[in-house]
Amino acid sequence: MTNALRLMSETPLIDGHNDLPWQLRKKFNNQLKEVDLYTLNNTHTNIPKIREGHLGAQFWSAYVPCDSQYKDAVRQTLEQIDVVHRMCQKYPEAFMFATSAEDILNAFRQNKTASLIGVEGGHSLDSSMGTLRTMYQLGVRYVTLTHSCNTPWVDNWLVDTGSEPSQHNGLSPFGKQVVMEMNRLGMLIDLAHVTVEVMNQVLDMSKAPVIFSHSSAYAVCPHKRNVPDDVLRKVSDKKGIVMVNFYNDYVTCSKTATLSQVADHFSHIREVAGAEIIGFGGDYDGVGRVPEGLEDVSKVPALVAELLRRGWNDTEVKAALGENLLRVFREVERVRDSMNATIPDDKPIPYKEVENSCRTSYGYPDHAGTVQCSSPLALLLVFALAVLTSQG
Repeated sequence: MTNALRLMSETPLIDGHNDLPWQLRKKFNNQLKEVDLYTLNNTHTNIPKIREGHLGAQFWSAYVPCDSQYKDAVRQTLEQIDVVHRMCQKYPEAFMFATSAEDILNAFRQNKTASLIGVEGGHSLDSSMGTLRTMYQLGVRYVTLTHSCNTPWVDNWLVDTGSEPSQHNGLSPFGKQVVMEMNRLGMLIDLAHVTVEVMNQVLDMSKAPVIFSHSSAYAVCPHKRNVPDDVLRKVSDKKGIVMVNFYNDYVTCSKTATLSQVADHFSHIREVAGAEIIGFGGDYDGVGRVPEGLEDVSKVPALVAELLRRGWNDTEVKAALGENLLRVFREVERVRDSMNATIPDDKPIPYKEVENSCRTSYGYPDHAGTVQCSSPLALLLVFALAVLTSQG
C-alpha cells in the first residue's frame, strides 16, 4: 500500500464518473443547506472518503433519467450542473471547479479535488446544438451520447441486447453533426452507453480521441455496456481511454464481485490494447452494487495496490491513475484550438425527427409554431371521449 499511496501523491487519480449530484437531487432536491458532505454517511462519496481515497479529480455526472426526454430534461440537467457549481462554492477547501487539463493539475498542487462536469445522456441536449454549446460555456467537458434510451439522433446500448429497435443504424446525420461540433468545442465524446455501431462510427470520424467514462471489458464480462476487444484496439489506435466501471453487473455479469475481479478488467485491457488506454470510472453513487473491497471511494488505493501486486510498473500505474486522461484531454483541447477558424454548426435537426406533442416549431418555416403539450394520459382521455362521442 505504501507504494500505491506514493504514486497517488505524485499523479492525480482522475475518476471518469460519479453520481453524487444525482444523490443530492434524490435525497435533498439539490438543497445543499440540508446536507453536510463531511458527515453524509448513506452515499459512496463524501469529503472524508474522497480524502482517504486520494481522489485527485472527479467528473461529476450531470444525469437526469431518460423519462425526462421530450419534457424537462434540459432544465433538470441545468439544475444538476448548478448543484456541482454550488458544491464547489460551499466547500472551496475540498473542491476546485475545473474545465481543463491544466486546471486538474492546479487543483492537485493545491491538494483539492478538481471537479469537472460530464452530462450523462444526449437526451439532455434536446437535439439542440445551441444547448450543447451553452452547456460547454457552463463548464461541461464531456457528453455521454446516450444513456439507456435512443435519442432522435443516436442509438443506445440496449439496441445491442435486442430489447430495443435501432432507430438510426448508429448515428443519424444530425448525430454526426453533433460529434463534429463536439470536436470543434473541445467537448470530450463519451461512448459509454452507446451501441457497438456507434462506437465504431465515432472512432472512425472523430478528429479527437474519445473516452468511455465508465465501461469495462466485454471479454471479461459479456455485458453490452462493456467494450469489445476490437473496439479496445481501435481506442488504442485513436489514443483514447476506457475508464473501468466498478458496478458488479459489469464486472462479473452477476450481483457479486470482488476488487480482484475489477483488477481482471484492468489486466485484460492492458493485455489487449496497452496500459495507455486505461483509467478509473467507478460509477460510485450511480449503482446499487459495488465489489467487496471497493465499497466506496475511499477504497480505491487498495485497487492500485492490487495492480502493483500483479506486476504493473510505476509508469503503467501512473498512466492509469491520471496521465492517460490528461493526455486525452490535452489532445481534445489541441483539436479544438486547431478548429478555431471553423464556424459553429447552426444547422438544426429536421423538425420531423423531433416532432412531438410538447415541442413548438418556431423557426421551422413549414410548421405552425405553437402546440399544446399534453400528457399521454390526457391524450388517452381525449381519444376515449372522442370515441364515446362518436358512438353516441
